[in-house]
Formats: sequence, structure tokens, C-alpha cells
Amino acid sequence: MAKPSSIEAQPARRASATTLDELRAGSPYVSYSYSYPHKTSYRPLEPRALKDVWATEERDAVFLYLHIPFCAVRCGFCNLLATKGADGDLTRQYIDTLARHARAAREAIGDRQVVRVALGGGTPTFLDPAELDRVFGVVRDVMGADTSTVPVGIEVSPETVTPERLQVLREHGVDRVSIGVQSFDQSEAGRMGRPQRDGDVHRALRLIREFGFPTLNIDLIYGGDGQDEASWRRSLEAALEYRPEELYLYPLYVRPLTGLGRHGISWDEHRLALYRAGRDQLLGRGYRQVSMRMFRAPHAKAQDGPVYCCQQDGMVGLGAGARSYTSALHYSTEYAVGRDSVRGIIQAYIDQDDAALRLLRHGIELDDDERKRRYLIQSLLQADGLARGDYSRLFGGDALEHFPQLQSLVAHGLAVEAPEQLVLTPGGLELSDAIGPWLYSERVGRRMQEYAWA
Repeated sequence: MAKPSSIEAQPARRASATTLDELRAGSPYVSYSYSYPHKTSYRPLEPRALKDVWATEERDAVFLYLHIPFCAVRCGFCNLLATKGADGDLTRQYIDTLARHARAAREAIGDRQVVRVALGGGTPTFLDPAELDRVFGVVRDVMGADTSTVPVGIEVSPETVTPERLQVLREHGVDRVSIGVQSFDQSEAGRMGRPQRDGDVHRALRLIREFGFPTLNIDLIYGGDGQDEASWRRSLEAALEYRPEELYLYPLYVRPLTGLGRHGISWDEHRLALYRAGRDQLLGRGYRQVSMRMFRAPHAKAQDGPVYCCQQDGMVGLGAGARSYTSALHYSTEYAVGRDSVRGIIQAYIDQDDAALRLLRHGIELDDDERKRRYLIQSLLQADGLARGDYSRLFGGDALEHFPQLQSLVAHGLAVEAPEQLVLTPGGLELSDAIGPWLYSERVGRRMQEYAWA
């Protein structure tokens, strides 16, 4: 499942290419298609009741995501809905609203089972231990999720990892901790707009390991200014010393209104060379490639728990910036990157009364074509590829007939076609950030291009 990332949930733009030849001649880094459609394609909707939206949903497996939009620092590459710093009064008000929002969501989804929980941001561990405990109380007491039996993940940053916070996470059943390191070279991280001390990074990783969380994920970024293959390999080796169950390798993107977004540099071949070096290094150490970004260790525990299919099942998002998915409608608060706009969205979220929290006003409706595209993109960009039989059972036809351009992936050696699967080759997988946008609909692509940054 593609994760909500503290690193790079960046807005996407539609690839200008209309043929695969044009796509291959362009940049391999158009955008990260971790979800479809992207929030920049959302628009104001006529207000509608959450209860009505969820009333016709047949899916029982629901993912619960809570967005905590506060960070100790705002990284230069980040364009999530997040803000630097917050006083205790603001975080208290935010959690109060989160609890009221949860009650509205619970009424809407009824007895549907929450089968996975994730806390992202921002940095959830920006909250102090008592505040974290309150948030998990919302998960348990309001949303009815038994965190002792379902997978629970959280994102942390090195400077926020303390024994007191980790103890709260263990008490509430967190089994996956994802830490955004980005680089084990302090000067490299600083040039990416992420001020951090190497000592804080290693102290945090040692603590996480001492507390015995079953899954440790380390996020790293390649393509930063001054980074070469030797320093990139050193960062990978430093990460591997902690035997992480998962590693995510992200290419650096620069986006409007972010600290690095003003640099305007192009470095496609450099990023691609670093990707290949990192991929080969991890494969050589026994890691399995799950997607262009995700690698899983041979010692990682089996992914058990209730079955959840990210291509199909619903998601309930709580908090400013959190999105929710039903089969035909995706919705969230408004989206922004600029500091003042983000603060305004957070305050507007806090100021809502209970009646307002029971309505949705911003999102995108998915017709049959968009639902097919979503399933296709979120399947094909995984290393296991698209299960053609599953697609056919859901949509009443073959994906290669519904989307004839997929045949060109096979013709160009970027995918392998079998009766049961359509799987990207290694050469195709490394082009995931171009192939995903290439499959976007004209409607979604147009909306993203028209999005007004704030």
C-alpha cells in the first residue's frame, strides 16, 4: 500500500507526453503517483452529509488516517499541509476538534471495521506524550479501533524521538515506526533544507530499536545538492546498520512555495543514477523491491492482520489536510503549501462547529473511468504489477482493452504481459514517476495544471 509520506506527497502534474516515445524522451520525474487523483484536482463541492456519502458503501475494510500538521522544523522540500511550531493551546484545540471530527466520521461509517491505522503529518510526535495519548484515545474510544490487533503506523522525526513518546506508542500498539532521516550526512541534509544533527539521528534510531517496534522504516532522499554516489551509498550503509524492515528511497523533488522550489535546477540523470545504485545495493543485501520507492527486508515479519486493499477499500481521514476515500468520492479540507495559507486552513478546521464537521465541501467525484484508472495506477506501479483477473472481476473487461496504450509499455520493453499479470520491468519501474502521470485522465490533468498555489 502506498503510504501517506512525510517526505513527498507532492502535487503532480500531467505528463505532457501523449505517446510513450514522447514520455521516454522527457523527464523520468514528473510526479509521485502515490494516490490518484491528487489533491490539486479537488475542487469545492456542494455541501453534502458524510452519513449520506458513506450510506451506500459496501466495503467493510476501512483505513483510518489521522493528520497532525505540526513540525519542529519545516523542511525545504516539504509541501505537505504542515506548519512549523505550535503552542500548547493550538495543539489542544486541534486535538479537541480531531475528537469531534472522529465522532462525526464514526456516525457516518457506522459499524464498518477499521483494519489499519496511520498517523502522519507534519510530525505526529511533535505532540507531547500526554497529547499523543489523547489522540490514541480518539482512535480507540471514538473510532472503535483495537490497536492491539490491527496494524498501526506512525511517522516520526529524529528530534522528536524520546523514551516518553515511544512508551506511549508501545502502550497503544504501534507496530511500525517510520523515521524521516533523508541523509546520514548532516551537511547534505542541511543543503536539502532539513537542519538536523547526526547525533540526534543515531540516538533516535537506537531508541526505536531498544523499544522493540516490529517494523522500522527509514526514509532517505537522493538527488540533493552536493550528493554523489559515494555519499549516497554511505547513507544506505548507515541505515542498514539498524537492520530496518523497510526502506523508502525518494528522489528529491522541488515544488512551488517550498524552500527548494525556488532553485529551479534539473538533475534527472543524476537522480536516476543514484536510484539505480541504491536499488542494486539493497537488492544485493537481500531486500525485495516492492515499488520504485519501497524495499522490504528478508527478516521483516509477515504482513498479517485484517485484509485491506489500497486500490479498493475506503479511507477515513481525520484532521486538516487528511483525505478520505469512498468508491466514488474523495474529499478533504482545502490544500495549501504556503505558511500563511496552511495556518489559515488549520484555524478554519479548528473553528468548525459539530454541524460543519458532518459535511464535506471539497473533493472530487470519480466516474467509472476514474475508478478504473485509480485501480490501474495503484496496481501497476507496484513491483507485483496488475492482476488482470482481479481488474476484470471489478470492471467487467480486460485492462489492456480498456487502456490500449498499455500495449506500448510491452512493446517498448517496459512491461511484461502474461494472462494473469501486467508487470513493469526494472526499466519500467524506474520510470514510475512518468508512467503514472501518463495514465492520468485529461480531466484530472487539466485540473492539476489549473490549480492555483497558495
